[in-house]
Amino acid sequence: MADTPEPEVSETPEDEMKRKFREALERKRNQGAGSGAGGRGGDPSKIHGAHGPAASKRSFRRKSGG
Repeated sequence: MADTPEPEVSETPEDEMKRKFREALERKRNQGAGSGAGGRGGDPSKIHGAHGPAASKRSFRRKSGG
């Protein structure tokens, strides 16, 4: 069969909104895919090193009676 154009179907407002959301999601995914190859790894978190190194963590001990 030859390429036949699809008949024009009027979109309902819901269909139009779903289409727009899908297009926006595709753009977002494509944008993230390009920047992810920068070399930081697979950690998408925006917070890095929220807590200091564990070696500097204070330890509280009770005084021994005496």
